[in-house]
Order: sequence, then structure tokens, then C-alpha cells
Amino acid sequence: MTTKEKTAEAILKDIASGAYRDCYLVYNRKSTDDTENQKNSIKYQKSENVRFAFRENLNLAALTLDGFCADGVISERHSGFKENVELAFGDGNAVQYRVDRPKFYQLVQLLNKGYFKGVVFLCWDRASRNKGDNTILRKLMKAGVDIRFTLAQYDKTSAGELHMDIDGMFAEHHSRVTREKVSITIRNARTRGLCTNKAPVGYLNLGNMDKKPLDPVRAPIIATLFEKAATGEWSLADLARYAVEQGFTMPPVRRRRTNEEILAEEEDDMRLEIAAVSRIPTANSIHKILTNHFYTGRVPGNDNDWILSTSHTAIVSDTLFEAVQKQLQKKNKSVHYAQVLTHPLRGLVRCGDCGRVYTPYPKKGIMYYGARCSEHCTNTLKSINFDYIADKVGGLIQKLVFTEDEKAEIDARANTDVAILETKRCNKLEEGERRKKKIREDLAYLHANRLPLLRSGAYTPESLVAEEAQLNTELVTIGEAEIVSDISMAETIKDIVKLSELLEDAAIIYDAAKPHEKEQIIRVIFSELTLTQNTLQYKCKKGFVALQSRFDASSDLTGNRTPIYAVKGRCPNR
Repeated sequence: MTTKEKTAEAILKDIASGAYRDCYLVYNRKSTDDTENQKNSIKYQKSENVRFAFRENLNLAALTLDGFCADGVISERHSGFKENVELAFGDGNAVQYRVDRPKFYQLVQLLNKGYFKGVVFLCWDRASRNKGDNTILRKLMKAGVDIRFTLAQYDKTSAGELHMDIDGMFAEHHSRVTREKVSITIRNARTRGLCTNKAPVGYLNLGNMDKKPLDPVRAPIIATLFEKAATGEWSLADLARYAVEQGFTMPPVRRRRTNEEILAEEEDDMRLEIAAVSRIPTANSIHKILTNHFYTGRVPGNDNDWILSTSHTAIVSDTLFEAVQKQLQKKNKSVHYAQVLTHPLRGLVRCGDCGRVYTPYPKKGIMYYGARCSEHCTNTLKSINFDYIADKVGGLIQKLVFTEDEKAEIDARANTDVAILETKRCNKLEEGERRKKKIREDLAYLHANRLPLLRSGAYTPESLVAEEAQLNTELVTIGEAEIVSDISMAETIKDIVKLSELLEDAAIIYDAAKPHEKEQIIRVIFSELTLTQNTLQYKCKKGFVALQSRFDASSDLTGNRTPIYAVKGRCPNR
């Protein structure tokens, strides 16, 4: 049975058993920074290294292992200059670092275990171009591993060691010089206003930095997208849908190679096997277009700024571009946590000086609140516990004694708040209905034009199915949000009823309440609690303006009151 017919597990067992202990491997590396050099070719390295092995009577391993080698020959496409700088320190004064080349790492690991007698490289710079990998090779040599080089021979003398040092130094220096030349060329080109990177969609990339001509098909559509976006009446999804209707597609690109393709036996024309695909624009790609200064006739400069370009002409004017940015800023929405920890009074208590929030955190079964105040904050009260706040609020609630007219006023104001919430909820429901209508129209369009979309290449069968699944998922999500909104409003109505009952005997109910129930009562009455030194300040919600006269002991005889009130007291030690 040959190694090709064996499973990977069986091959690894053969290697570990010592079946190839007297055999050699051949390692070929295609560099990413020296593509014009003949010795950079995998075919050239393979032919020269195998010829050298036969000439020296070296027994090549008849080993084929997927992702590693074929007939004892390892081929890898990776830079030998890039080096991982992260270090890990372990027991026994061990220092570790990461080897970026996966096949080279597996090779030196097998050589270190003595599973192979040695390895053949074309020359030193095909083996390594950085000091870290150089150290690994030298340690293997000292351990007795036979490392051969087709184009060089190093004597086991001080002169041979010097020869090896010089080759390693020049191999690394070659990459440093190449990197420096590329950096200087790019910097000089940017100073002259040239486009040193790939031009975005709307321009043609002809392999020349000096000229990036307009794409005659896509450029007019992009100009129209900017004009529509400036009106503020088109969402990103609407613009993406319009672009698809106009036949707009993104420039064809190849997908990224999978791990299996990266580890496969590399040939010079391997990338030609991965076909470039044109994809339809999405809301995200439209947003990237609308926020790219490149379309105003500018290119990135050396100082992270945008300078006038000498490589391409503008598609839109600066005035139109700025108008689009203002419209996009109006539609920005903050991102919130999907799951917020349900700690009591979260986000309600703030520092009265700098306004920083007191963040709740449990410790040893007690809920504490800590504030990371600003540098110049004069408030020295950085940490409190829940009982302190609950006791101070309890002292306020003990003052609650209401007449029938005041109870009626509180109920009326609470009902007003409910009406406002209901109006906002209805607006969100209407927005959801509009969104559902658009999604249904999109689904109907996809169903009705399935064959034309597939034939034009705007969609692949997989992307079409994925698009339909995404729209259906969004439709279900909107429906679930509407159900949650109905439940939330019903709970709010229940809270209002409970509040009406609570005001009958608030102090007694608050004193007998559990911590989480006290937190609910506090949130119902107060919109904000602030702490400055040992003073608790508060704001009442709109529906509880009538309570402020009960809380404020410093109200003047004319009835004039300020909206913020304070209760002083000492904070218990933690």
C-alpha cells in the first residue's frame, strides 16, 4: 500500500514509528517580495533540489501527506521575512514565539523529533530571512539534523560558520532593502498625488498608478447614488436596490483561499483556478461608496489626510459629498448591548459633580456602586452600597401624605405619560409595517425575477437563497418586536395600577418591600439620583411633580421650587 492510499492517521503513525528516520525531505518556498527572481519559482527549486538529492545519493522520503508534502517535496507560498514578535515565557526559563509559516513549522517539528534525517533547501534565503527562524535551523544543525543547501556548502569549521552567518545576514538584508524601496516609492508617489492602492468601484485598475480612468458603466450610476443620497429620502437599502435594478455590480474579485488551498501543493498559476466573481451591492457597500473621499478626486496622503489626485478625476463635487455626509450623520444610531445585566438601579445613580454613572457590581453578596469620576472631580464619594440609597429614598417616601385631589393629579399625569409612550409605540409599529412592506416587495421581486437575476450574474444560486433567508429572518424579527412591544405596554399599564394602589400607603409598603421591589418603586418615582459627598440629589418624573413639595423641606413660602432637590446624610463604610 502506497502513502497516497493510506489515511493521514496511518501516515503519521508510520512517521512516528521511525519508518523515515534515514530519509530526507525537500523544502521549496515561493517568496511574496521577489516574484521576478528565477530561484523564486517552485518548479525551478523542485527540479534543482531533487537533482541535487540524486547527485548526493540522498534517500528522499516516499511520503505524501495532504497539507504538508507530496512525494517528499514540501512547497509553500509564504514570506520568509515576516516574523511574529510576540513572546511567551514558560517554566524552566523557556521562551517561545510563533512561527508564521505552517509547513515550515511542521517540518522543523518533525526534524526536531528525529523522524527524518535531514532536509534540502535551494539556498539559505529559501529557508529563512529572519533571525528567529535562523535560530531554529542552527539549533537543529547542532542537534545533528543534516540540513543541505543545493547552491551552497558550509564547512564544519569557523570559516563555514562565518559563511553561514554572512548568507543569513544577506538574506535578511535583501528583504529589508526591498521593503525600504517599496516604502520610499509609495511615499514619493503619494507626495505627487498618485493612487498607490487599488482604485474603488467606479474606476478602472489598469495596473498603473499614474492613471485610474473612470469606469464608463459604473461611474454614472455612482454619481446618481450620491445625488439621491443627498436628498435624505433614500435609505442605504433603497439605494442598493436601485443600483441592482440599474445592473450595477461590484468589480470581480477572487475569494480568499481556504486553509486547505493554502496548504496545498503550490504552483505558479494556482490563483488562476479561483474564478473572480462579481457580487451585487449591499447596504454596507453603498455606505462605503458614499463615505469614500476618493470620489471627490482625492487620494490618501502621507499624513493620513486626503490630497488632490493626479491619477483620477472626481465623480462628485465637494459640496455634494458633504451634503451626503450630513444626511448619513442624521441616520446614525447608537449600538446598544443585546443583553444588559439586570443589576438594581443600573444607570440611575450619577456623580453630582462630573456626571459619571455609578456602576453596580456585586461583591460578597452585597451590591456596591462605584464611579470612575473625571480627573478634576471634587466628589470624594466614589463607592456606596444599595442600602445607603434605599434608606435615603425611604426617608423621602415617609413624607408622602396625599389628599384626594393630589392623588387624582398624580393619576392624570401618569396617564399622560402612558399616552406619550403609546404614541411613540404606534409610530414604531407604523415604521415596522413600512419595513415589512418593503421586505415583502423585495421577496416578491426576487421570486418573480429569479431566472433573470441568475442569468445576469447578479446573484449566484447560493447568494439568492441567502438573500431570501435574510429577508425572511428580518420579517420574523420585526413581528417578534411588535409582540414584545404589546407585552411591554401591558406591563406598563399594570405598573400604573400598582402605583395608584401604592400611594394609599407608600411608606409602609416601601419599608416592607424587598430590595428588588424597592428598586422598582424608586424607578417609578425618580428619573435621576445624583450623589455629591454625602448629599443625595434627585429629580422626579413628570407624573410626580406633585410629590416635590413633600420632598423639598426648603421650599419658600411663595411656593417657588427648583426641579432638583437634595437630602443630606452620611454614607456607611464599606
